[in-house]
Amino acid sequence: MRHPSPDPARPAGTRRRTVLAMANASLAAVPLLAPTRAAATPARAAGLDDPAKKEIAMRLVSSAENSSLDWKAQYGYIEDIRDGRGYTAGIIGFCSGTGDMLDLVELYTARSPGNVLARHLPALREVDGSDSHEGLDPGYPGDWQRAAGDPEFRRAQDDERDRVYFGPAVGQAQADGLRTLGQFAYYDAIVMHGGGDDRLGFGSIRDRALGRARPPAGGGDEVAYLHAFLDARVWAMKQEEAHSDTSRVDTAQRVFLREGNLDLDPPLDWQVYGDSYHVG
Repeated sequence: MRHPSPDPARPAGTRRRTVLAMANASLAAVPLLAPTRAAATPARAAGLDDPAKKEIAMRLVSSAENSSLDWKAQYGYIEDIRDGRGYTAGIIGFCSGTGDMLDLVELYTARSPGNVLARHLPALREVDGSDSHEGLDPGYPGDWQRAAGDPEFRRAQDDERDRVYFGPAVGQAQADGLRTLGQFAYYDAIVMHGGGDDRLGFGSIRDRALGRARPPAGGGDEVAYLHAFLDARVWAMKQEEAHSDTSRVDTAQRVFLREGNLDLDPPLDWQVYGDSYHVG
């Protein structure tokens, strides 16, 4: 599970996206940004959407988000990690303050009316855009954990992860001509920073990288571009105290890049926050 924020050895929750505008915090699916040129997309090998590679991606993210490779154990996770985003929960860290948790519970309720979380929808709508728990306490965390026993709730988490984060990240990376490692770099960035164009969002991170290097779809060198993207990502992380530990880039993604492992092929060895991980 994630280390709670009072642990001084960890950043405050190791989480994620820039807080959205308080008046409109609902996260929508991230639209693809324009490719860097109007040329044919290069033929690609199996990418991050290959089931085996997607499993690796989920383990990599879970090592940073939950200090565990067992991402499937996180459906019932819920905690306020004191990062200004309210409750953080589930396999990708859906937040009560940034709209994606609300979207998830609305989807679950549309599919399974009368579920244990449905009664919390009015309160979720009220706290959206803030760090407040008003109307959610004390029953919401326990109800979330109970809902995690329902296969429909787990499926809803999977589907919202793919719609809001995984699909847009992989699609944009493929449009930029990036292989599996680059696709993962985009995915991890959208998970933490969100897909918007605010100063610290994924769109701005990508723009900073494009200002320094061209991706393969623009005729550039893939390794040079990914270094530029990771540099921009590290800069964005350091702008927020909760994200200032950049080891999920420095001793994970950057390691794979320096090894030339652009297809993210196992075995993989990396560290996050001083903890070592291995996928064979």
